[in-house]
Amino acid sequence: MKATLALVAAALLWAGNYVVGGAAVHAMDPVALTWFRWLLAALPLLLLAQLIERPRWRPVLVEWPRLLLLAVLGVAGYTLFLYSALEFTTPLSASLINAANPAVMVVLAAVLLRERIGVAAAAGLVLGLVGVLLVITDGRIASILSTTPNEGDLLMVGAIVVWSLYTIAGRSLAAPPIAATGVQAAMTAVLLAPVALLTGAHWPTQAPTVEALLFIALLPSVGAYALWNLAAKHVPAGRAGLSLNLITVFTAIISVAMGARLTMPEIAGGLLVFAGVALGSLAPRRRRIAEPDLEQEPSGAA
Repeated sequence: MKATLALVAAALLWAGNYVVGGAAVHAMDPVALTWFRWLLAALPLLLLAQLIERPRWRPVLVEWPRLLLLAVLGVAGYTLFLYSALEFTTPLSASLINAANPAVMVVLAAVLLRERIGVAAAAGLVLGLVGVLLVITDGRIASILSTTPNEGDLLMVGAIVVWSLYTIAGRSLAAPPIAATGVQAAMTAVLLAPVALLTGAHWPTQAPTVEALLFIALLPSVGAYALWNLAAKHVPAGRAGLSLNLITVFTAIISVAMGARLTMPEIAGGLLVFAGVALGSLAPRRRRIAEPDLEQEPSGAA
């Protein structure tokens, strides 16, 4: 019961990142927001790793080339794509598109690793693709070739591609999950420092922006990770993965509570995406790429 509540709480915090991040990007540019987020989160994550996992740091650091690649792809890359997307699209649309991440992972695993796609998984991919197209085109799928989709929605598609590559590249990583995330956060802070400083990144002066930044850095980045990894020790990976669907549900609830309106294309697209993920999860693959790697941030997180 406690593990289940921890998974739900982690999903809620990650959903909060979509909403709070969507507000923060109107006061801070995506590079500054990404840099400050991981700069603030790196040390708490490393301390949590020491308290919870007690890793042997030398073997962890031996994996630095893989950790650096993962930092570029999933910590810096995904976060930059996400916050850039939130400048142009709503948190709800972003979370709906992000929910199709498992389908993208299956496709990339088939292309890069030559993993077989079963009939159920293929059907799930089609449903998920139709759902994403409904969201991107606002229900006008036939106009996909004649109109320009929302820039933010396209950036979110880029985000889930980058995250899928991150997940595939992170397979067989030996480092404990929180320790690996902490090291990747520190690497991201160092890598982005020159870019952030050259582009004029500075600590926000308005209280609401500071509060949003601290929320993003501490709760979705540190608290949700700790809750997820603690729960993952007691819950099967499949059930933990299903809990990630709550991120979109919570994002919708928070958005509506704050005055946003759900459109019919968003509702229909979201239902198709979830149906596609559920159908794809029925495929008896030997290696289930659709399930999140528990040593990495799940696909709905940010």
